Amino acid sequence: MNQDFSRYARQVIFKPFGEEGQRRLADSSAVIVGVGGLGSWVAELLVRAGIGRLRLVDDDYVDLTNIHRQSLFTEKDAKERTLKINAAANHLREINSNCEIETVFARIDRLTANRLTEDVDVIIDGTDNFPARFILNDCAIKKSKPWVFAGVLGTEAQVMAIVPGKTPCLRCMLDSPPACDGQTCRQAGVLGPAVAMAAAVEASEAIKILSGNLDKAGQCLLVFDVWNNVVKQIDVSKLNKNPDCPCCVHKNFEFIEP
Repeated sequence: MNQDFSRYARQVIFKPFGEEGQRRLADSSAVIVGVGGLGSWVAELLVRAGIGRLRLVDDDYVDLTNIHRQSLFTEKDAKERTLKINAAANHLREINSNCEIETVFARIDRLTANRLTEDVDVIIDGTDNFPARFILNDCAIKKSKPWVFAGVLGTEAQVMAIVPGKTPCLRCMLDSPPACDGQTCRQAGVLGPAVAMAAAVEASEAIKILSGNLDKAGQCLLVFDVWNNVVKQIDVSKLNKNPDCPCCVHKNFEFIEP
């Protein structure tokens, strides 16, 4: 059955994307693990772009301190202590009723990871800690599914798409989660525009993957600081030849397997 893509006219007319890219996106699915600063923005961008199915995973409630950096949420949501997955889903369905929104009240861990990342085409990081990202990395490599990593602190952010067999994985770059130095958004603060920029890049990488433009994804680790107007593209391609990676080379999935 032919789908009406008229609402996406301005992105369909972009030749590298085109109607075929739109069709692929409409037939695709993603899971967003964590529907906070990063996840809420990515969810909105993907739904506006026309993704077919989106799974939202979180176990937190909307708080007034979230709103400066997290899209989709309102003061009413905070006052009523609405679950983030429910508040996000309600607003997303109003944005695009053609998108199937699934909500899962859960926290990512070695027991839930496999179930939460099943039957989707791409895994998107909306978490706020490295242990969770190492779980996502194990899942993605084990299932041969691309995933998009991002992290933000203060005004600095980093983003990278990880495509099994094409790019280095997270463990090629970091053998284990960095030791916690006490610096989180709660202690160091965070600027909303830094979160939105990182999420926009995450969504862009996901759209490349889902629309069939895999060759354009994962070309570098992007690092930027919105306060000091610094942007760096870090070439990590040489790490893909690392014969010692415990995850993507030796298939040691210690963060999701007993």
